[in-house]
Amino acid sequence: MKSVRGSLKDAVTVGGYKCAALIARAIPSFIGQRIVSWIAPLIARLSRKRRVMISHHLRRVNPSLTDAEIATASAKAFDSYLRYYVESFRLPSRSAQHVDQHFYVEGYEQIPVALEQGRGVILALPHLGGWEWAGRWVTDLGHQLTVVVEPLQPPALFEWFMSLREDLGMKVISLGPDAAAEVLKSLRNNEVVCLLCDRDIQGGGIEVEFFGEKTTLPAGPAMLAMRADSPVFPTAVYFTDEIDGHSAIVRPPLDLTRRGSLREDVSAATQQLAKELEVLIARAPEQWHLFQPNWPSDTVIESTHNS
Repeated sequence: MKSVRGSLKDAVTVGGYKCAALIARAIPSFIGQRIVSWIAPLIARLSRKRRVMISHHLRRVNPSLTDAEIATASAKAFDSYLRYYVESFRLPSRSAQHVDQHFYVEGYEQIPVALEQGRGVILALPHLGGWEWAGRWVTDLGHQLTVVVEPLQPPALFEWFMSLREDLGMKVISLGPDAAAEVLKSLRNNEVVCLLCDRDIQGGGIEVEFFGEKTTLPAGPAMLAMRADSPVFPTAVYFTDEIDGHSAIVRPPLDLTRRGSLREDVSAATQQLAKELEVLIARAPEQWHLFQPNWPSDTVIESTHNS
């Protein structure tokens, strides 16, 4: 049985997010971004482990960065991460016109063309920028949008975030043993499916070379696409410098031509996706919200800074 202290902590956590959402919706956008700019440096200083990890990832993306440039970029990563939450909280109060006026996209025309085939599409994204804004924009266009998300703790917080996304018109699938079947169902219903795929959260993924080092990425995008005969579009969403500004890029679909066994073809497609993610992340690495270990060598760094 969960302790009273644990239950109280969970309630405070959920209450804190709800309070932050109410505040975010009550204040003008420019004030919200200014508050983020004030708070982000403090959180960065207090989150030493995350700061060290994102700095290491940034150096992977661009090994030529100086220590000063890494410090600046890592601080911006915290700013970007907080902005993601603030803007996500504000989205239910935004009109479709406002969302559209502050969203610029390159390559979107590929999506409706692909949907004409009736087998759905997969958008494969990194944890970067403000992807919730793009999701809202897609649903405002009338597309059925399914998103697969990592469960959060406590469960009440996850349920609240699910409700937030569902209010924006998204269908939410929790990452787990039943997710693949649900995604296949969505693709067969000709829906747009968003998969965040720059982290192998569940483990057991496909080994790839990603930013010059071996690691694993989830097999899901390639495997599900081949099973449903659906295209996979590497995609990323970025914050721009304007208030509430967002831009997105939809890259050409992966080459999913079958050439060998299913495992060989999934491996080849996942490596292809890793290279596409490198291109997308390198456009704005300071907006990459990857504060967790993602390569085998990261565990060494993490243990060093835990000792």
